[in-house]
Amino acid sequence: MWIYLLITIVLVAAELLYFKIADRFNIIDKPNQRSSHTRITIRGGGLVFFLGALLYFLFFGRAYPWFILGLSLIALISFADDIKPRSSILRLLVHFAAMGLMFYQLGLLNLPWYVSILALIVSTGILNAYNFMDGINGITGSYSLGVIAALWYINYSRVAFVDDKLLLVLMLALLVFNLFNFRAKAKCFAGDVGALSIAFTIVFLLGRLIMQTGNFTYILLLALYGVDSVLTIIHRLLLRENIFKPHRKHLYQIMANELNIPHVMVATLYTCLQIIISAGLLLFENTSYLYMGIVFGLLTLFYVLFMWRFYPLHAASLNPSETTSAN
Repeated sequence: MWIYLLITIVLVAAELLYFKIADRFNIIDKPNQRSSHTRITIRGGGLVFFLGALLYFLFFGRAYPWFILGLSLIALISFADDIKPRSSILRLLVHFAAMGLMFYQLGLLNLPWYVSILALIVSTGILNAYNFMDGINGITGSYSLGVIAALWYINYSRVAFVDDKLLLVLMLALLVFNLFNFRAKAKCFAGDVGALSIAFTIVFLLGRLIMQTGNFTYILLLALYGVDSVLTIIHRLLLRENIFKPHRKHLYQIMANELNIPHVMVATLYTCLQIIISAGLLLFENTSYLYMGIVFGLLTLFYVLFMWRFYPLHAASLNPSETTSAN
């Protein structure tokens, strides 16, 4: 227990020190027309996720070195992008290199090539989904904490697929971040470095679990993010928008912006619903593929009905130049 207390102290101290550095070098998020916040806020507080993984590596036997190296690449390019926007091609190349290292750690490169391609597509989608979520106070930290907690429970009670100490240290890092982000007026945002680092880590953990069990339904541990992200992309394609440009069309963004639901309440709703879905997966593990179909079906139905009812509020808020550029 003492080592976990020490790690927690180091993480809190590092976060507070980072706030001073970010203030000094103006590493901040300024609200704009696409933002879901209205205050200038420190960007990059999610650096604590990478630091937590690094502390695990240093304190607990230097396990999973290729994953840690890949995570370091993700954190480095993402933090550089938080400070000053970098070339999208450079970021993409670094992301692919990092995922190649993670796939090597997982043993994916020994499988047929199409498995690696599918894993690359899914991994890239998860990373991008996480990056969008950061604009809502509390959602990245609380949702990820719910996912990691579910993974810890599976590791403890069902199948040991990873060192439990990694999961515990990650939960500590998320709790530290939530101290400063899960609030009405966030002290910091995760930034690219935080969102992409925790997403990369969750992809690694899910990859180990799925490969060890052969059960793809564990992807339901990210069901809410997944359905929201995929259907939003489809929605934007139907609107003939450029899907690579920033927007505020995710369901959770409309809840926070057009419906004026407090950010923390939106984050709590997403986290609790994901926990319920994860618990259901464990409860109905003997019929997990049927359960997965039902969950995806219900979430899709809810998304469509929600957008049918509330998307016009968002459309009405667009200025003429945005409406023109979307067509």
